[in-house]
Amino acid sequence: MKDAISREIDKGTMPGGVIMMGRKGKVAILEAMGKQSPTSDAPMRTDSVFRIYSMTKPVISLAIMMLMEEGRILLTENLSNFIPEFKNMNVLVRENGKVSLAPAKREITIADLLMHTAGFAHHANKPGYIQELYANWDITRRNQTNEEHAHTLAKIPLISHPGEEWNYSRSSDILGRVIEVASGQNLGEFLSARIFLPLQMHDTGFHIDEKRGSGRLAEPFSPDPWDGTEVTAFDMHEKPVFEAAGSGLVSTAPDYARLLQMFINRGELDGIRLVGSKTVELMTANHLASNIKIDSELMPPGYGFGLGFAVRTHVGLAPFPGSVGDCYWTGSFGTQFCIDPKENMWALFLMQAPGARFHIRIMIRNLVYAALDS
Repeated sequence: MKDAISREIDKGTMPGGVIMMGRKGKVAILEAMGKQSPTSDAPMRTDSVFRIYSMTKPVISLAIMMLMEEGRILLTENLSNFIPEFKNMNVLVRENGKVSLAPAKREITIADLLMHTAGFAHHANKPGYIQELYANWDITRRNQTNEEHAHTLAKIPLISHPGEEWNYSRSSDILGRVIEVASGQNLGEFLSARIFLPLQMHDTGFHIDEKRGSGRLAEPFSPDPWDGTEVTAFDMHEKPVFEAAGSGLVSTAPDYARLLQMFINRGELDGIRLVGSKTVELMTANHLASNIKIDSELMPPGYGFGLGFAVRTHVGLAPFPGSVGDCYWTGSFGTQFCIDPKENMWALFLMQAPGARFHIRIMIRNLVYAALDS
């Protein structure tokens, strides 16, 4: 593992990275390699702080399931029960070269949001009319509230009818607002009190205090050496108004590893239980029916989707090793994790190198499974 990652660092793929892997309740490897930043000689640290982007999503899904266990949310409930503006959504329809709007066949449910089958799109998806509207409405701006973000999305048509397609989307961001409405708390406050503090994830949040994070921030190359694009990244010290539930968290390898071990333990860590074992079983099961259309490079063959991450359904088909039932997700700057209940194993790799993320994603999976004994 160290040799392969070091080669990529030497080639200039990334400034540095942190690899961490655990099996049977013990940490097997925790290594920091390279530099924290291309503009500094400071070495990468095992507790360096990274923007984890979409690795925020499983945390939000966990929060939703905690509220479900308290009877505050049902997965079958309509989103409009919590945010009425989503009551009567329209869907963009293309027929015979013409574009029109049609009423959604049914309402969006909480389960749709967890599975990314609600009909929302994402500005990072393939270019399209809906993505242009997202850009025009500047839906990622950090000076809006979660409530304002949700109300803006409610004004934009859906890309598909709820329940018909899997589309990587803004669904988790909307779930962030659902958590606020259902709990009566600000999203960041809820996550801190109910997940981060119990799991002792002290460096995880929507920002990190300047004093606490000083000398520990991992930064990317710009332009990106992989594809030459300019890279912009949010300031990890800045406390945003918009607590982006789909992409806004910062964290460290030791912090996020505690979350992964909790999932392997089926909802419990160090005597603290966050959710019941059957709830974790529900989260890590495939929820996509065979008739749901999937057309995304983010969903490889042989995988379905659970309530927060991709779930392996076949031993083969995917271009990397794994086990039926393993779960994984990634972040747009190159962070990634997988949990494999069959092997009693979890692994994560953190870097800030968006251009190389697809290449490194598969390479790390190969390295992780090559390290396992029988």
